[in-house]
Amino acid sequence: MDKIWLRQYPTGVPAEIDVEQYGSLVALLEESFRKYAGRTAYWFMGKSISFTDVDAASQALAAYLQSLGLAKGDRVAIMMPNIPQYPVAVAGVLRAGLVVVNVNPLYTPRELEHQLKDSGARAIVMIENFAHVLEQVRNTVPTRTVILTALGDMLGFPKRLIVNYVVRRVKKMVPAYDLPGAVRFSEALKGGRAKVFTAPTVGPDDIAVLQYTGGTTGVAKGAVLLHRNLVANVLQCEAWYQPALKKIPAGEQIVTVCALPLYHIFGFTANMMLGMRMGGSNVLIPNPRDLPAVLDTLSKVSFHSLPAVNTLFNALANHPDFGKVDWSHLELSVGGGMAVQRATAKLWLDKTGCPICEGYGLSETSPSATCNPVDATAYSGTIGLPLPNTDIKLLDDAGSEVPPGSPGEIAIKGPQVMAGYWQRPDETAKVMTADGYFRTGDIGTVDERGYFRIVDRKKDMILVSGFNVYPNEVEDVITQMPGVLECAAVGIPDAKAGEAVKVFVVKKDPVLTADDVKAYCEQHLTGYKRPKVVQFRDELPKSPVGKVLRRELRDEA
Repeated sequence: MDKIWLRQYPTGVPAEIDVEQYGSLVALLEESFRKYAGRTAYWFMGKSISFTDVDAASQALAAYLQSLGLAKGDRVAIMMPNIPQYPVAVAGVLRAGLVVVNVNPLYTPRELEHQLKDSGARAIVMIENFAHVLEQVRNTVPTRTVILTALGDMLGFPKRLIVNYVVRRVKKMVPAYDLPGAVRFSEALKGGRAKVFTAPTVGPDDIAVLQYTGGTTGVAKGAVLLHRNLVANVLQCEAWYQPALKKIPAGEQIVTVCALPLYHIFGFTANMMLGMRMGGSNVLIPNPRDLPAVLDTLSKVSFHSLPAVNTLFNALANHPDFGKVDWSHLELSVGGGMAVQRATAKLWLDKTGCPICEGYGLSETSPSATCNPVDATAYSGTIGLPLPNTDIKLLDDAGSEVPPGSPGEIAIKGPQVMAGYWQRPDETAKVMTADGYFRTGDIGTVDERGYFRIVDRKKDMILVSGFNVYPNEVEDVITQMPGVLECAAVGIPDAKAGEAVKVFVVKKDPVLTADDVKAYCEQHLTGYKRPKVVQFRDELPKSPVGKVLRRELRDEA
């Protein structure tokens, strides 16, 4: 297929960009440290952390890690929520020539053990709140160096002492742990400042990050993201966002809300790395599930950009404190991680005047592969157009391109596509085609303008009497029903049809009944797509980034 989507590109967005402007993420970071030295890089709990602060602290950490004998290419795990120590640790690890292993801080001991063993991480920088989890697996993992930080460690005196006291003693958020030999983050920085830092040569083909995919297809695998992959995706996103960024008054620093976890590839690239490249400031949200705290934080700052998942947009827009925030400066709302639903998009646009611009990507693509134009004014229901330097094909099971209008597996080629799965050539071979396309496992269609639409994951598809039912479609219909807050659809075994549709619904209106939902579906969905079973729940299980976990609901059903 020729790149028909290029005709839909907004004015000023090029079809191709120079993705080799930097030899590595380190070169990008160090340029930003010089260029934006005096600016605020992060805003956290009322404290500004400057580019200079991040530069100095990360260089000290890099020197400390080198002094431990860690050699270029060694892996270092980072396990924290969105606190300033996270970007400092990332920059320090990369500047030392080491590899970042992003770890979800909510992991169970089993999950942490797998990731530390699989990556071979020799060191970990983590928040003390989860030290007890590491303690349970310490003797079975190769991770010998442990650097512990506390929530308030970068807030300065006396706020640091107060915050850490409250977290430990008042809220009792740090379970007891025993990790002999663990070093405090502040001590590591102090030790590093006293040492000479020797900058290693880091090139585009060196590994920057091992990004573990959620494990929804079995055991979690590490996507190998090279420096060139991440640099390319930062520059692709920056080029794509230009029509919205141009609306920010000249000379005004772009401020982005960082509610996406930085250990997730969406937050890692769209918040941390893109913020560094643009000299922007990120407002760090350590716990996006605490909506009153999120809205309280946002009421104290002026911001231009909010990348988030559908569930967060929906929860914010429905919260009674929504009106306490000034949304008038918001120029860019980017939705990813899961499908943006029509009802959420409409409510968000009504309330903020800024449309949610849906994009699509995966850990394996650093992550962004497609996005809707950021100058769009209406919900399209699509994942948009391939980004600059990106090609997409739709393939059948045999690997051949499907005819126009037919659904096929989305396959992506571009400079942001991973080098493969860490130490799993067999798994890499399953997803990479001979001509360099990554097979995503997502089923999509493309229209005559080049807009792609996801119809669903291969594994989430429900087969009712031989007809394909895509959960996204069922969910999209039900969430437009008055009285419904959230919904998820899964397939359950059925004696007659093979499978039937079951929906899990979170109510907004307490009087809503299962019969109401079924009657609404009779109006809007053809027979085989209608839910046979409706179950109400107080909440839906979600991943840390806010993606609804249909797999858990399927297992439960």
